[in-house]
Amino acid sequence: MKIAVFNENQVGVINGDNVVDITELTGWNKEEPQRSLVQLMKNFNDLKPKIEEGLATCPSYPVNDVALRAPVPNPSKIVAAPINYILHKEEMNTALTVDRLGFFLKSPSSIIGPNDTVLLPFKDRRVDHEAEIAFVIGKEAKDVKAEDAADYIFGYLALMDITVRGKEDRPWRKSFDTFTPIGPWIVTNDEVEDPNKLQMNLWVNEEIRQSANTSDLIYDCYKFLEAASSVMTLLPGDIVTTGTPEGVAPIVQGDTVRIHIERIGEFSVSVDYKPGI
Repeated sequence: MKIAVFNENQVGVINGDNVVDITELTGWNKEEPQRSLVQLMKNFNDLKPKIEEGLATCPSYPVNDVALRAPVPNPSKIVAAPINYILHKEEMNTALTVDRLGFFLKSPSSIIGPNDTVLLPFKDRRVDHEAEIAFVIGKEAKDVKAEDAADYIFGYLALMDITVRGKEDRPWRKSFDTFTPIGPWIVTNDEVEDPNKLQMNLWVNEEIRQSANTSDLIYDCYKFLEAASSVMTLLPGDIVTTGTPEGVAPIVQGDTVRIHIERIGEFSVSVDYKPGI
């Protein structure tokens, strides 16, 4: 099932080319979308038959006619993997990978949704795109083993980890407002099946910049959840993102950046300068 947030923080299910509004059906509160998402995930197994029946009766709109929002509006944290593909290690000319570097945190306030705008904070600093597969924690996770990780993942989404290059620590360079575009929706765990065998591509304008398969991950989705949960408690609604493959490159004002992940979907964002710089 594909769970989308759209328009005025309504919740919907993608059904072909349409989004079916299940806001009233599920008791979703548009004023508290993150809290409502956590409740939806908690009660999902009970709600699923009701939602499936509602696909034929609830209001439905063409996806192209609605404004998709960030499907995870305000997680308590974004846990991110550094250097998690071998070829990215080589292009970044670094000796260490995720097994030694651990993880870093990004600010939740950096999240934007599909068709929003990445705002570049400097005119004299390089800013890069990074394509990643991310997942949403469905229930509290601490000291979870990799073989059990799928039980703690509600679903998957595409994520762009926008990054200022420089010597500052990763959280600083990756946490500017608008630096975490996510979307286009959450695809539930059962529909993705195996997240560690998915093709992922990113284009800037019409030029393909990144193309890789998640089978090339050093720590796959399950192993990275194990590593992160060995340190901290992951809460329902948290985002965990697994790192980028090779092909990172600069984005500039006027660019359109598009990401596509097999079985998940695609979305685009535009690029501009932050007002006033």
